[in-house]
Amino acid sequence: MQQQIEQRLAQLREEFSAGQNVLVEIENRRAEVQQTLLRIGGAIQVLEELLKERQGGAGGAAG
Repeated sequence: MQQQIEQRLAQLREEFSAGQNVLVEIENRRAEVQQTLLRIGGAIQVLEELLKERQGGAGGAAG
């Protein structure tokens, strides 16, 4: 009986460790995605400002 308990304990510890590793990977991926979204958001803002400048400065002429 004690051997079964020890085996189960070892299995659970392995599963716990594996779960922690997965969580770290997910958190790292989330941070990467967050940075990507920030860069994309910045690019969107720059392009929107360029469009506003061209529309305002050109008097609505095609450019």
